[in-house]
Amino acid sequence: MSKRRNPWAWIPSLYLAEGLPNVLVTAVAAVMYMQLGMTDTEIGLYTGWLGLPWVIKPFWSPFVDLCKTKRWWVLAMQVLLGSALAGVAFTLNTPWWFQGTMCCFFLMAFASATHDIAADGFYMLALDDHQQAWYVGIRNTFYRIAVIMGNGVLVPVAGLLAKGTGNSEAFAWSLVFFGLAALFIALWLYHGWMMPKPDDDERRTATVAEVTKGIVKMFKTFFTKMPVRLTIFAMLFFLFYRLPEAMLNTMTKTFLLRPNEEGGLGLSTIDYGIASGTVGMIGLTLGGILGGILAGRDGLKRWLWPMVCAISLPDIVYVWLSYEMTNNLMVVSVCLFIEQFGYGLGFTALTLYMLYYCKGEFKTSHYAICTGITYLGLMLPGMVSGFLKDAMGYRTFFIFVMVMCVVTFVVSAFIKIDPEFGKKKAA
Repeated sequence: MSKRRNPWAWIPSLYLAEGLPNVLVTAVAAVMYMQLGMTDTEIGLYTGWLGLPWVIKPFWSPFVDLCKTKRWWVLAMQVLLGSALAGVAFTLNTPWWFQGTMCCFFLMAFASATHDIAADGFYMLALDDHQQAWYVGIRNTFYRIAVIMGNGVLVPVAGLLAKGTGNSEAFAWSLVFFGLAALFIALWLYHGWMMPKPDDDERRTATVAEVTKGIVKMFKTFFTKMPVRLTIFAMLFFLFYRLPEAMLNTMTKTFLLRPNEEGGLGLSTIDYGIASGTVGMIGLTLGGILGGILAGRDGLKRWLWPMVCAISLPDIVYVWLSYEMTNNLMVVSVCLFIEQFGYGLGFTALTLYMLYYCKGEFKTSHYAICTGITYLGLMLPGMVSGFLKDAMGYRTFFIFVMVMCVVTFVVSAFIKIDPEFGKKKAA
């Protein structure tokens, strides 16, 4: 590399910047809209649509591959994300707050999806295979820390601001989003100085014909990496591995916050922040780091099935909570610790298998296709999750989600992985 940097200097902050807009659009927006009076059916549908840019991002990923550098795209999207966050803050207190915030959230989603493409491509260019496996736990951990930060810090901060200032939830949330806009400008300045400049990250200026040809070749090579049968199994794995999470993603937040008479646990925003943001973050951090260490030591294939169990079976804590209906902070925190630890460990398998599948030419665009397929697997179930929950009630809904864990096991049974992938190469 022409400019070397310790990966610890930029991987944590880069994946915090990658994860935070995602959680704002797909999770924090749900809590905000709930506090502004929307039903679970409406929340599931509208926030589900906000996931569309992550689904269709493969169609513009060749522009990121063929124009400018990955580093340039990362920095440009961080500026755009700061602008979109400021837009949410400005529109929240207007008569057309719903239309305005949805437009800004869509812009944020588009910029975030493009940032994902560039950041993931940059990660693969700046690190070798072993480093990718070793740091995958770190990148996943900080991505999920961003998720926990959204739920565990921003939500209670908005609640405290609403009470402390005596103003509406809309005013409190606008202050939160102004702060987030300032944070992204700071991240843009930091990464402009700290991110390395890999020799392989070449500056390109492609013509329309070259981009079109690149798109055709990119999609063709993506679906011909493996024999047809194995390619189908890989696509099903990307699509359905996180099916239980797709169903739970929004509904667990409303379950924890809605009052008992609406079927929820009725946690305060402070208790929600402690259980999800502090205890959950610890569980996630330990699970994510452990997953990267295990895969880096023994390879992904050795730990696939323990990771499959880890990402699915701990979801049963929500079934237990829906029967117990306790709002005891310690009990709820232990349950979230178990679930988040399992998720941190189990998500390692999906990330590494995507890296494994995308080896070779067009790795950035191919990784974008993989993540687009996984987001489709999150978006579609998420859009109907609110309707199903309203029809079933939380208790039956969580039991239904546990039944859906069978799908995760089935799609994991047919993928093929090189036993040596992820292991440290002998000197």
